Amino acid sequence: MAVTTTYEPVIGLETHVQLMTQSKMFCSCSAAYAGAEPNTHVCPVCLAMPGVLPVMNRLAVEYAFMTGLALNCQIPEASKFDRKNYAYPDLLKGYQISQFDLPFNINGWITVEAEGVTTRVGITRAHLEEDTAKLIHRHDNGDSRSLIDMNRSGVPLLEIVSEPDLRSPAEARAYLQKIRLIVRTLGVSTGNMEEGAMRCDVNVSLRPVGTEKFGTKVEIKNLNSARSVLRALEYEIERQARALDSGELISQETRGWDEDKSVTFSQRSKEEAHDYRFFPEPDLPPVFISAEWVEELRARLPELPDQRRERYVQEFQLSPYDAVQLTSSVEVSHFFEETVRLYPNPKTVANWIEGDLFRILRERDTEIDTLPMGPPQLVELLQLIDRGTISHGTAKEVLEDAAFSGKSPASIVKEKGLTQISDTEELNRAAAAAIAANPQALADYKAGKKQAMGFLTGQVMRATGGKANPALVNEILRAHLDKA
Repeated sequence: MAVTTTYEPVIGLETHVQLMTQSKMFCSCSAAYAGAEPNTHVCPVCLAMPGVLPVMNRLAVEYAFMTGLALNCQIPEASKFDRKNYAYPDLLKGYQISQFDLPFNINGWITVEAEGVTTRVGITRAHLEEDTAKLIHRHDNGDSRSLIDMNRSGVPLLEIVSEPDLRSPAEARAYLQKIRLIVRTLGVSTGNMEEGAMRCDVNVSLRPVGTEKFGTKVEIKNLNSARSVLRALEYEIERQARALDSGELISQETRGWDEDKSVTFSQRSKEEAHDYRFFPEPDLPPVFISAEWVEELRARLPELPDQRRERYVQEFQLSPYDAVQLTSSVEVSHFFEETVRLYPNPKTVANWIEGDLFRILRERDTEIDTLPMGPPQLVELLQLIDRGTISHGTAKEVLEDAAFSGKSPASIVKEKGLTQISDTEELNRAAAAAIAANPQALADYKAGKKQAMGFLTGQVMRATGGKANPALVNEILRAHLDKA
């Protein structure tokens, strides 16, 4: 993204999180709709048949409160559901059961870190509602039609609305990743954006640097990954900056994001606020929240990401950077802690996970919990290094194999003949040969040039196929060189 010093972006996010309950928000239908045949997880309630009555899902309500507590929200003593009226094909009732003026959670905040800066982002509200049906658009032989799958209709959805406190695409991405990490840590949602379990709308405007008044807001709808949020904002900020520079007025509108073309595109104007005609849902009673209920839910909260980072610094004596990396996902944290339980050297474990294991995951575009290898295999690898069975260089090769085969590192070392050479007689021969073949290196060593030792060590390692014990090679080489 081209950096502009003329305008400051003002960004807020609306994040929709599907809650991981067994049944839907207001009926007993299964909420596990992913992969199911269309219109098979339905009943008269979620099909909006006349005369049906919704029944509140208590677990969804508790998940909403737990998320609010994790977001440092205030929980009012009383709340209610409302009807949000609008006409769209994916809403058979003609209204959505949502929350308007008395949401479950208000006035929260979280901190996010991006580009070396920590920002406190306000949470306006986190309210509970029902998800809509899914429209499937088909184009067959010139014939276009839209079909409706009602399986998703009625799934519990928590909408988290931030204050416009974000000032860069990187901060927006970090915010979304933090929300995802929190709901996964709580166990209230899978947070899988590629499956639609988390969806995001972004609001962005520009204002001249140093001014307080907001510019004209543009909404970008239905972004389905943190990467898309980053790229859509980068494009939109540049688009608005170019328009303002040329004297154009920014239109208040809703835009979509074309992932393939990497551009936003206009969908509809929002010059006037939509009149949803909210009114209290007459078929559901108000919800009264006692202090005892709130404290009971607070006690059920697991260790949250920020708390875990602080513990890693205190308990494991790790750097703040290491703590951030190792708490980047629930699965990485579990992998690290189980490995340290079996091999109590936190810094060594952290280095291997953050270094070669993360590199392997990036190259294969996968997650740590999908690997056939688990903490016991990493511990076995580290123990092979400690015993001098393999070198660090060889261990990297073994890790690559074990990560995707699930084989024991010891068996891989045996099968491939990777055992480290510690035979002093063999290494003495290799050292003597390296010195004889490189008289200039010998002369450099006598002249006090330290790099000569490194060069000769590399020659011995090459001659032994990387299997020589590096520490022993250095010792033997130094003895030969001093004698020479």
